[in-house]
Amino acid sequence: MSGSRKLLLLGGMALAACGMLYGLHFALFREHQTLDRLGGSLAEAFAYAAADHLPQSNAALDAYASTKYNYVRQVDVHSHWIGLAMLMIVLGAAFERVHFRETARFKIALAMLIGSVVFPLGVILQTVEAARGLGSALAIAGSVLVTAALALTAWGFGRARNDGW
Repeated sequence: MSGSRKLLLLGGMALAACGMLYGLHFALFREHQTLDRLGGSLAEAFAYAAADHLPQSNAALDAYASTKYNYVRQVDVHSHWIGLAMLMIVLGAAFERVHFRETARFKIALAMLIGSVVFPLGVILQTVEAARGLGSALAIAGSVLVTAALALTAWGFGRARNDGW
């Protein structure tokens, strides 16, 4: 088994385990409190609006929006890590058919693994006020790495075997 194939298969399994553990941690220790905050701030916003206290209603709606923003990113991290891991495992099973030299395939697999770790990590950092810009930059960089690796993989599947790469 080639190094690139091992990297995709083992990296994909490790990433899937991390994604599942993160999802389990979030579901057990944080999701219920987050959902309570979502419902509470929304109910508070409606109650203030009904009492004609618009500044307090707007503040409660802002709290709802902020909590919802963070909640969606928490769920996205879990699902993206697992989804990218499954993609890596499937590609790893057929990566010998990517018609590049092993060194090129290993670099593509490494880019896929790094991008698959960095992209969701950047998404989670977007929920930290002090690291929001860094989180966006990491999410973009990770998604570019994954996209480039997938494009090169598709190209490698379609190439003739002896093109010299």
